[in-house]
Amino acid sequence: MKLRIGTRKSKLALWQANFIKEKLEKKGHQVELVLITTSGDKIQDVPLAKIGGKGLFVKEIEEALMRKEIDLAVHSLKDVPMTLPDGLTIGAITERENPFDVLISLKGVPFEDLPQGAKVGTSSLRRQVQIKRRRRDLKVETLRGNVDTRLRKLQEGLYDAIILAYAGVKRMGMEDKITQVLEDFIPAVGQGSLAIEIREDDQDVWQVVRELDHPESRARAECERAFLRELQGGCQVPIGAYSWIEGDSIFIKGFVSDLEGIKFIEGMKSADIKSAEKIGAQLAKELLSKGAEEILREVYGWNT
Repeated sequence: MKLRIGTRKSKLALWQANFIKEKLEKKGHQVELVLITTSGDKIQDVPLAKIGGKGLFVKEIEEALMRKEIDLAVHSLKDVPMTLPDGLTIGAITERENPFDVLISLKGVPFEDLPQGAKVGTSSLRRQVQIKRRRRDLKVETLRGNVDTRLRKLQEGLYDAIILAYAGVKRMGMEDKITQVLEDFIPAVGQGSLAIEIREDDQDVWQVVRELDHPESRARAECERAFLRELQGGCQVPIGAYSWIEGDSIFIKGFVSDLEGIKFIEGMKSADIKSAEKIGAQLAKELLSKGAEEILREVYGWNT
C-alpha cells in the first residue's frame, strides 16, 4: 500500500513519524510524511492549561485524517485526548519506552541537592505539584517548547534545571544530558508510547497497523486512559497515573492534586490484566470519593 502519515513538524514528532515509517517500509509499503502545523505548535508562549490542553497538538492532524488527506497519524499517546472524534480510533499503540520524567540540571546536580530557591522549568502542572511536594523552596517556572528549545534555555542560564520526559530525550539522542531519572514522580497517562490513529472504517490501513500494536503497552494505556477518562481530566488539573504488569496482573497508581500540591489524593489498585480498563476506572472512582471530586469541582466549577 501507499500510505500517508500525518505528523507535526518538530524534531521529536518527525523522529516518531519516521520510526513508524521505517517499520511500515520494512513490510513493503510505500510511505510518505505529510507535515501539519497544529495550534499547539503555533502558540508557544502560553501554558497549555490556559489554551485548551494537549489536544491542541492533534486537532488539525485529526481533521486531515477525517478529510482523507492522510491515512494515519502518529502522536505521542500522552497528547491524545480521552475522547476521539467520531469515526477515528487508535489502531495501534507501540511498545512503551521508559515512561518516567528526567531532571537535567545546569551543573549536573540531582533534584535533592539543587540549591534553595533554584529555578526549575516545566510546563506541566503534574510535574509542578510533585516538585512542590518534595521541595517547596524551589521556584517552579513555566517552560514550553520542543526539547532543543528547552535545553537551550537551560544552557542560557534561564533555569537551574528542567524536567522532561525520558522518552523524548532518548529519542532525540540526548540521554547523556540526563542528570537523574525521577522514578518517584508519577508520569503522565500514556507517557512513552506512540499512538497510531486511523479511520475506523479503513479496514485496509487497520490490517497494516495492527501488526505494530504491542499488547502489554496497549493494556497499560487502556488502564491509565480509563483512569483519566473517569476523572474527566485535562491539563487544568494535576493528574498522573502509572501502570505496570507483573505476571498476569496489572497494577496502577495515580493521583489528583490541587495546584499547590496540598490536597494530594493518591491510591493504587491491581487486577487481572484482562480487567485493565476496569481497574483504571475503579481507581479513579476511589480517588473521587476520597476528595478528588472536590478538587475537580473547584477547578472546573462543577455544580454540587
